[in-house]
Amino acid sequence: MSAAPGQTVGPFFHLGLPYEGGNDLVPPGRAGAIRLHGRVLDGDGVAVPDAMIEIWQADPDGKVCRVPGSLRRDGWTFTGFGRAATDADGHYWFSTVEPGETQPGRPPFFAVTVFARGLLDRLFTRAYLPDPDVYGADPLLGAVAPARRHTLVATRDEQGLVFDIHLQGPRETVFLSFPKHRGVWA
Repeated sequence: MSAAPGQTVGPFFHLGLPYEGGNDLVPPGRAGAIRLHGRVLDGDGVAVPDAMIEIWQADPDGKVCRVPGSLRRDGWTFTGFGRAATDADGHYWFSTVEPGETQPGRPPFFAVTVFARGLLDRLFTRAYLPDPDVYGADPLLGAVAPARRHTLVATRDEQGLVFDIHLQGPRETVFLSFPKHRGVWA
């Protein structure tokens, strides 16, 4: 199979955007540390090896951190931000903590941004913790068709939480639209 013209050039996120410790929001092995991981897949279920994932999250108490220094990890300050590139199998991972509720009764989540080839702009989504008892309290999940909600919910495995991101196709992840982020041509 030969590459289509759109597949022969960039993006080259791995050359300049990831940084040392970018995927370690907390040191692996620290008390309470979990692994958030998954794969980025195209519409045919093929791994996307040159994507980049960013997450923003609250701390375990639900506090949204506003601590500077996310690009220079000191090993103990939790900033709530992480960045990871996918590997050859489309896999990414973060060492982090489970976020808490930012509002009483609302399900905790990771805010996720996806950068990948073929995208003119980044994609926004959420990865909710697997707790169906609180999903009805969330306005975003309530606005998503019940048959598609699972694309916004992580699952648990022996390493922590798994959140696969499908860019297209029948298993496509639900992506969010933020009008103020649209380009001049949108």
